[in-house]
Amino acid sequence: MATPKSPLSDTVLNMTESATLKMAALGREAKAQGHDVIALSLGEPDFDTPEHIKEAAKVALDEGYTKYTPVPGYPELRQAIADKFRNENGLDYTADQIVVSNGAKQSIFNIAHALLNEGDEVIILAPFWVSYSAIVELAGGTPVPVGAGIEDDYKVSADAIAAAITDKTKFILFSSPCNPTGSVYTGDELSAIARMLVRFPDVYVVSDEIYELINFTGEHASIGACPEVKDRTITVNGFAKGFAMTGWRLGYMGAPLEIAKACTKLQGQSTSGANSIAQRAGLHALTTSLAPSHAMKDAFAKRRELIIGGLKKIEGLKVNHPQGAFYLFPDVSAFFGKSAGGSTINDSDELAEYLLTSAHVATVGGSSFGAPDCLRISYAASEEQLTEAIARITKALGELK
Repeated sequence: MATPKSPLSDTVLNMTESATLKMAALGREAKAQGHDVIALSLGEPDFDTPEHIKEAAKVALDEGYTKYTPVPGYPELRQAIADKFRNENGLDYTADQIVVSNGAKQSIFNIAHALLNEGDEVIILAPFWVSYSAIVELAGGTPVPVGAGIEDDYKVSADAIAAAITDKTKFILFSSPCNPTGSVYTGDELSAIARMLVRFPDVYVVSDEIYELINFTGEHASIGACPEVKDRTITVNGFAKGFAMTGWRLGYMGAPLEIAKACTKLQGQSTSGANSIAQRAGLHALTTSLAPSHAMKDAFAKRRELIIGGLKKIEGLKVNHPQGAFYLFPDVSAFFGKSAGGSTINDSDELAEYLLTSAHVATVGGSSFGAPDCLRISYAASEEQLTEAIARITKALGELK
């Protein structure tokens, strides 16, 4: 009898699983088996959503905000986002250039499908968030990673980007502060990229700024504020990280009007408008005190020093000093080829699995981030958990010979 053919599409069969979600699932499985797992794999603040934002959601329920929302978002929220972009980032978007989505991930998904034709190229600055390349491929595009190493603080130069641009390049995609490295591009570095792009007037820029409020430099720079590219920059942001609102699924983008309308058209045929209660809570978050967000940032800064101090003591780990987000991205290549318990570590993905099984600390290997020599470690955990994690990692790596 012939083997039944899979009913699944080639698209799904060829799609890679999110490495962060995979490691989170493996961590939960280990925990269910009775192990004391310290989860440093997901990019999720361990803080609760601030009380005043939760109260705004309760008020919205009482006021009857329970109906379908406009596809691009409530007008008052879109105006608040446009005001925020102008006042805080120097970005010149009007309310009709704003599209509110079910998380910043959907914003990026919409952008890719609105802009890409089969075979178009997207330059992705590496290391990059795991979903960037998959989203580009799903839209028919070809990801073109352009990377920088730890010696350059993982920041890609304008010259390196220019060398990768071809007549098929549709846009450049990057995050700052960066997931997975925590690196933050300065205003001067972004300005250099913008000046270089004058030579390539058909290339757009997609700037993912979801970690904007977790920035330890004291200044966040948006490439869309550079005059050379202000009319061809799409800025993505959201509420998940800076407001500890991951489960609310609320993100947004500002874009040239034609692109904003195209993304609204796409969203109208997929999910329609974002959650009504989340939008009202987001409006309150943007238009009231940011004190809770600043307090979270200060806590992350303290944890950053704790984990850097601990991991720098481990011989073989290369650790830099990231200026944003809540990740470390050490180079762990010195441990490749070493063994413990009869198994040999060949790459960072295997090292992440080793740390989970031997130390019960969940991290994520770097290959899905475009940096196979590195390991992503989230420090969105308590100081007590981080101290214990450092001790476990130190012991486990010390056993590799």
